Amino acid sequence: MLTLHHLQFSRSIRILWALEELGIDYDMQYYQRLPNMSAPPELKKVHPLGKAPVISDDGLVVAESGVILDHLQAKYDTDNQFKPQSAEGINQYNYWMHYAEGSLMPLLVFTLVVGQLSSKKVPFLARPITGAIGEQLQKQFSKPRLKEHVAFLEQHLAQHEYFAGDQFSFADIQMIFPLEGLCSRQSDLALPNVEKYLARINQRPALQRAKAKSPDGGKMI
Repeated sequence: MLTLHHLQFSRSIRILWALEELGIDYDMQYYQRLPNMSAPPELKKVHPLGKAPVISDDGLVVAESGVILDHLQAKYDTDNQFKPQSAEGINQYNYWMHYAEGSLMPLLVFTLVVGQLSSKKVPFLARPITGAIGEQLQKQFSKPRLKEHVAFLEQHLAQHEYFAGDQFSFADIQMIFPLEGLCSRQSDLALPNVEKYLARINQRPALQRAKAKSPDGGKMI
């Protein structure tokens, strides 16, 4: 039996969504975050890093969103509904599967961390200095890079219905987390095509079922 170890407010909503798209039997073990928002130690009994998402499938433990999605597609998507089969489609599929966590998410995390340099979490006397450093890092590095990525995403979605072309695929599932984060935390950036894409993708019945089954409603940090 396949078991999804689903952490509150996390990327594991991707895997819950994928399982609902596949329509296969699975169990779900839900873990709530600690008050400091870290994962509970029980997850380390499943995987040494104690991170999510992670699945156990007939004795095999699989971690990392992209690896899990590849595993599920190869094993359970027997009709290749969720991965293109043309050379160009496969190239796009592989690109976006890696881009989500290899390019976009690190930049979003960096921007989030830098933004905390002027927050109340920083000691009052140090805040003017750290805030000034954070402001310059955003001005000179993160904001220009984000604008480049936004232009890239906007152009792609203006030309394609889905990330791997005209067919919904697991690449769309992989992209959902950073796109939701981009829209919710970067309100100063114009994202009309991304927002239209997210509005459309959120109407998929499988994603709606996944959110309904998740105790946290499928919310992401």
